[in-house]
Amino acid sequence: MAVITGGWSRERERSWLSGSTVAGALDGMGVKAHVLDLADSRDTLLEGLADASKAFLAIAGRGAEDGRLQGVLETLGVPYTGSGVLASAVGMHKLHAKTLVSAAGVRVPASVKIAPDANVEEEAARAKKALGIPLIVKPVSEGGSIGLYVATTDDFALPSAISCAKEEEWMAEAFHAGRSVSVGVLEDEQGNAHVLPPLEAQTPNGIYSYAAKRGTAVCDYHCPARVGAETLDDLERQAVAAHRALYCHSYSRHDFVVGEDGRAWWLEVNTLPGLSKTGNLARMALAAGISYELLLTHILRGADVDRRARP
Repeated sequence: MAVITGGWSRERERSWLSGSTVAGALDGMGVKAHVLDLADSRDTLLEGLADASKAFLAIAGRGAEDGRLQGVLETLGVPYTGSGVLASAVGMHKLHAKTLVSAAGVRVPASVKIAPDANVEEEAARAKKALGIPLIVKPVSEGGSIGLYVATTDDFALPSAISCAKEEEWMAEAFHAGRSVSVGVLEDEQGNAHVLPPLEAQTPNGIYSYAAKRGTAVCDYHCPARVGAETLDDLERQAVAAHRALYCHSYSRHDFVVGEDGRAWWLEVNTLPGLSKTGNLARMALAAGISYELLLTHILRGADVDRRARP
């Protein structure tokens, strides 16, 4: 078993935590696992994959969660865990993902793409006119809330945040105050989607930031999330609808914000969510009576699929 982790994205640290935890657990389960760093040379990676029966993708971010790694593995004929090329590529691009899931009846916040070559002040004014204040500015293709900025007032900081769009593709999104809730979806062997108990992440300022996700800021978790039965049903419906609309396979994790009125808004999908034992997916699985080892067994089983027959 080749456990692919590391990489060169800004989520490298998160990936290493997942990779080392997964490799250790697999060894304890009697599965011979060797760790490969996606940032290694091509020859090193090809040598490490040559004798691998499967590749366990314990990695996140660009180059891995965006479909490129999946495409390489399919070319090499190496079975791998998680979603395929299409779901990975579209899921990583927040604007495209929102378009698809919205068409499937999933409730998403309004958003606009930030034009990289436009005047910064004009783009700030356009975003405010379209979305109002407060609003969120964030990269289109980053995970873990990396680069997220919340403009709570009509001040000079918004143009400053938008100026970052000169470096990569960014977007502005309407801000909905509320509870941060994640919903995990697991497919059984027949392809039926099952929802794990939703997890609520409570932070002092209500923003589930990169620091909160990495454990460097105060964050309390509640699983199941503290929401009413109607909202719970809505979260489950929307998570499954998004999972299917994006052609996710085996498992996925969906991030929502739940407003005071109980309405849930879909923010993004994680096609390769973090897999540490204290990570969101593992917490939700444990609340459903699924041990960490059983969760990994499920994920491994998902690699036994003919990729030619699936997106």
